[in-house]
Amino acid sequence: MTDTEIQYVSNESGEPTAVIVPISLWREIESERETAHLLRSETMKRRLLEARGRQQGLSLDEAIEKLGI
Repeated sequence: MTDTEIQYVSNESGEPTAVIVPISLWREIESERETAHLLRSETMKRRLLEARGRQQGLSLDEAIEKLGI
């Protein structure tokens, strides 16, 4: 990402007050914030690490069938 993709918004004094970023960058930032929030809880940290190591799972179609939806 280059600095030219980020736009700065300034107030009347020329002080930066906000930024406009590409949506892909915003989604990456939000994802990292959500992960950081979840990792604050020891229980959630353990669950996330366990889930990351799992090799089995259900396909979307299998989950829909199992849930009856």
